[in-house]
Amino acid sequence: MDVINTIGRRKTSVARIYLAPGKGEITVNKKAIETYFPFDLHQIVVKQPLTLVGEEGNFDIQINVDGGGIKGQAEAARMAIARALCEVNEEHRGALKKEGFLTRDPRMVERKKPGRRKARRRFQFSKR
Repeated sequence: MDVINTIGRRKTSVARIYLAPGKGEITVNKKAIETYFPFDLHQIVVKQPLTLVGEEGNFDIQINVDGGGIKGQAEAARMAIARALCEVNEEHRGALKKEGFLTRDPRMVERKKPGRRKARRRFQFSKR
């Protein structure tokens, strides 16, 4: 098997991953996953597709993420890993799709409008 390259996006985060056969090492921006994502929740989110299909410990994953916050980056990495697992074995697609790991989450921050304080919030009204 060759190295598989896929991309995942969430909010303004973009994750590019390289999946190769190995012994389960995950590096994010040339750091260990425990260093880059110090919270256990974000580490679990990144590893969800691997645990779902029972492939944890079989692949070395190198992740390059940029943009957005830490949660968006973790979810972008999750999407990229799910896409790569579909390329490895097409039988994984059904389980991953059912969990929603292959669906791009379209929710983004709404832009600020002119004449408003935020996207929808108006300035305080004063009658006098």
